[in-house]
Amino acid sequence: MSRIGILGAGAWGTALAISLARRGGHQVTLWSYSAELAEEMAETGVNRPFLPGHTVPADVRVTADLKTAVAGAEIVLCVTPSEHLRGVMGQIAPLLTREQIVVSAAKGLEEKSLLRMSQVIASVVRNPCGVLSGPSFAAEVAAGRPTAIVAAGTVEVAQTVQRAFSSPTLRIYTNEDVAGVELGGALKNVIAMAAGVAHGLDQGHNAGAALITRGIAEITRLAVACGGRRQTLAGLSGLGDLVLTCTGSLSRNRMVGIELGKGRELGKILAGMNGKVAEGVLCTAAALGLAARYGVEMPIAEQMDAILHRGKSAQEAIRELMMRPGKDE
Repeated sequence: MSRIGILGAGAWGTALAISLARRGGHQVTLWSYSAELAEEMAETGVNRPFLPGHTVPADVRVTADLKTAVAGAEIVLCVTPSEHLRGVMGQIAPLLTREQIVVSAAKGLEEKSLLRMSQVIASVVRNPCGVLSGPSFAAEVAAGRPTAIVAAGTVEVAQTVQRAFSSPTLRIYTNEDVAGVELGGALKNVIAMAAGVAHGLDQGHNAGAALITRGIAEITRLAVACGGRRQTLAGLSGLGDLVLTCTGSLSRNRMVGIELGKGRELGKILAGMNGKVAEGVLCTAAALGLAARYGVEMPIAEQMDAILHRGKSAQEAIRELMMRPGKDE
């Protein structure tokens, strides 16, 4: 029996705790930054703010104490939003032993440093580090619907995560391309917002297909420039996650784009999310920072940044994308 500590009791962290408990064979501890939420979940077995309608099994220990979550865990799974990961890692660094594996399941980039999540972890601790990513709506994983995702890292780390998390409803593939897996998971949120904008403007299915197709080209260019492998972006953590997030009704990033397309202000959209995070909002500027560093063209990300941060209308952004000079595919 393995001990697994999950840091972050949002929808995804809670869904993974449910999946691991359903699988059996592990002692699972779920940490929430909110003592009130931890107490409510321990009493009711439900994460009402983030994953209502799904019961957290009684053998999942819910706590607001980081030491309790981390102590003795063979795998420490970080599911905190990207903007909070460095702070959480700083808090647990004195609690970790060198043998513990730290795995990131957050899909984002650190806004100022432009680091991927595994790079943020590596800058704080010296533990073996891995990544868990891929097309996965939390509610469907919690409900036990078939899902396939990717564990990335060294062969040893990736296979350890694969063995620990695989179940009849959650299939884990392995990949040594950490950069490609992470960038696919982070950058697809930017394209998903753009797809949402097109939907909010009622631009039709053709526009959505174009954004997905050109979006994966854009993501792949940057991922390869950052050391990722092109074939990784054709897999689950690239194209798979992009298609899901651009088309699925449960996608928060797509929802933000839809509301932007309808003319709503970003601040009001985010205020109405009740603490839930759309990583693409922060990731867009970071993606463009990386693109500038490596000399990579990202026209969709540029237009999304203009909508998000410079007041450009969604209609004008779509028009400029369509009127760019003709190119060879």
